[in-house]
Amino acid sequence: MPLRPEFPEEGELVVGTVTSIRNFGAFVTLDEFANREAFIHLSEVATGWVKYIRDHIREGQKIVARVLRLDPAKNQIDLSLKRINDHQRREKIQSWKNEQKAVRLLNLVAANLNIEPDATHELFAETLVERYGSLFDAFEVAAADPKRFQKEGGKAAWVTAFLKTAQENIVPPHITIRGTLELTDSSPTGVETVRKALQAAEAVDPESVIVQYVGAPRYRIQVGGTQYKQAEETMKHATEAAIAAIKSMGGQGSFARA
Repeated sequence: MPLRPEFPEEGELVVGTVTSIRNFGAFVTLDEFANREAFIHLSEVATGWVKYIRDHIREGQKIVARVLRLDPAKNQIDLSLKRINDHQRREKIQSWKNEQKAVRLLNLVAANLNIEPDATHELFAETLVERYGSLFDAFEVAAADPKRFQKEGGKAAWVTAFLKTAQENIVPPHITIRGTLELTDSSPTGVETVRKALQAAEAVDPESVIVQYVGAPRYRIQVGGTQYKQAEETMKHATEAAIAAIKSMGGQGSFARA
């Protein structure tokens, strides 16, 4: 059973390969849907008047297109090249490359388990796609947060094989969140009070929390990590620690996210 449905959805971005070009349009095979054939009408190749279609696309070219119309009963899929911007095109290509890598890694997991790759679909891959959104996202979670993955996956033999493959082949993404602390204390010991409050923030997690001077009374605070939710939690604890510390010493503090 495939990890993807048989047909894309209307409006979905798809990756395809141009197989044949005619004066009235181009035929494309969809890489993500078992090379199912689709069609791009000349009017959907580019904005404005298209005199020569080959000025815009060529046979063998890898393209990103948007699904305009879909008729599964007739096995008909109509695409558009012009209804996508450059940002969407780059994001889709990267997503497609990620999923290609995820399939290769899934084959490694299957080999470690001594089963056929297709057997992984019903065993765990379909569940992972539902849980994490995509197979590649599942590998990223396994690499970045193995304890979470282990907890959610349970004690099945495939979990160990999946974690091992993920940690050997995936570099966890690094995210950074920032904000500004405002700390004030007008007493004679105000400078020392602020310093102690900033130290309280950094002490929450010395490896991921960085505090930088912007200009009194403002201080930039930065938290890095591989999991957005975890970074947000660390930021919350660090800023609360700083504000609580300075208030306990008679000063005032506040925080604003960037």
